[in-house]
Amino acid sequence: MAMEMRQQLKMSQQLVMTPQLQQAIKLLQLTRLELQDVVRQELEENPLLEESLEADEIRETEQTEQAELIEREDAPEAPVEDFKEVEAGDETLRDWDSYLDGYTYSSGEQYREDDERPSFENQMTRRGTLTDHLLWQLHMGPFSGEEVIIGEEIIGNIDDDGYLRASLEEIAAACSIDTGLVTPVLERIQEFDPCGIAARSVQECLLIQARFLGMQGSVVERILQHNLKDLETRKYKQIARDLSVDINEVLMSAKIIGGFDPKPGSMYSSEDVHYISADIFIYKVGDEYLVMLNEEGLPNLKVSPYYAEAKTNGLVDSRADEYINEKVRSALWLIKSIQQRQRTIYKVAKSIIKLQRDFLDRGIEHLRPLVLRDVADDIGMHESTISRVTTNKYMQTPQGLFELKYFFNSGLSTSEGDFVASESVKNRIREIIEKEDPKKPLSDQKIAGMLSGETVNIARRTVTKYREVLKLGSSSERKRHF
Repeated sequence: MAMEMRQQLKMSQQLVMTPQLQQAIKLLQLTRLELQDVVRQELEENPLLEESLEADEIRETEQTEQAELIEREDAPEAPVEDFKEVEAGDETLRDWDSYLDGYTYSSGEQYREDDERPSFENQMTRRGTLTDHLLWQLHMGPFSGEEVIIGEEIIGNIDDDGYLRASLEEIAAACSIDTGLVTPVLERIQEFDPCGIAARSVQECLLIQARFLGMQGSVVERILQHNLKDLETRKYKQIARDLSVDINEVLMSAKIIGGFDPKPGSMYSSEDVHYISADIFIYKVGDEYLVMLNEEGLPNLKVSPYYAEAKTNGLVDSRADEYINEKVRSALWLIKSIQQRQRTIYKVAKSIIKLQRDFLDRGIEHLRPLVLRDVADDIGMHESTISRVTTNKYMQTPQGLFELKYFFNSGLSTSEGDFVASESVKNRIREIIEKEDPKKPLSDQKIAGMLSGETVNIARRTVTKYREVLKLGSSSERKRHF
């Protein structure tokens, strides 16, 4: 078969995403804080983009400047001679100045101007960590130089929960010593505060705490040594038979063990608390719900008029003119994309309010099943757009703070032919378990029966799935004997 090369014309259609469209899609799914970073970066890179003052701020600035100007014009000029007479002759003022010069602040430092004061960051102290606390005890204890080196290596391998995550052989190799020298140092570090630190397993951690309380040889120590698995599954009768002790003594020991801390290092956790800032606020005014977007930290953007004026007056060459045109288009598209993002979020919020009105009025038990297509059809947009809008965005409602995705959930049928949201069923399961008798917890089958009595058609395996999502234990795990 002969092969040849030839030219051929062909017409076809294809969907191409321009860089501007990609930017608009990206902005749509960003959180408010991420959007602030994008805007800040664009302000630094694009000289034609600048912040615009609000009209109120402009008026306030103009009024302030005008008032200061009037005040300067109306103020009488004081004769220079009067000031000289005060400086030279007024003993009271001189005494008052000397008093201020000699005044000692409680901090022991005097500052004549705010610029001389230390910054706020310099007055802050770093939060103590678990490693700092352990190293302080190590260096304050009667350890030799070699033992301090071993102890520092041990402490450096303790995780945030307080467990040693390196073997004795690895520590010995890191310190270039024999393994036998590590064990005595480890045993002494395990006596440090908090109690149970530097353990290599949960069992060892709990045993350290039991021995610290002087329970060597007690039922508590024997349970931890031989029947920890049975204790986890609450097989108290089995433990009593294995240890040949009374069941009441086993229950008392289990109660004591329940007061131990399996993560002794957690109290020194350095993790910061992250607060959620709502992107949308819902306020009820009369019988209507109003939507307000949280635009805090988002500057009002505009195209700088300086470069447009320079271009109009012919002060730029062809290369600069091309650069200005490119940056103008970039700035205008960013402004347009942000405005479109805010309008889309507003429309989605309004639609959710309309479709979930009963939830806002009466609570979670009235949350209705909702899918992305319902909102998409309501506001005339594609489902993918709704999905991007609801990503990592939160709404503050009269019922609390919720992620937008919270309002989209599947539904279960009822005996009356209606549907109830899965989140409402989960909340009902949680309420049933919270009100149950802890000595006689309800099985999943009984919970399913109770929900069926409330017209919700639900299977036992569905109750089990929802219970596990809620991180609630089974009936045997929830059972309390004391």
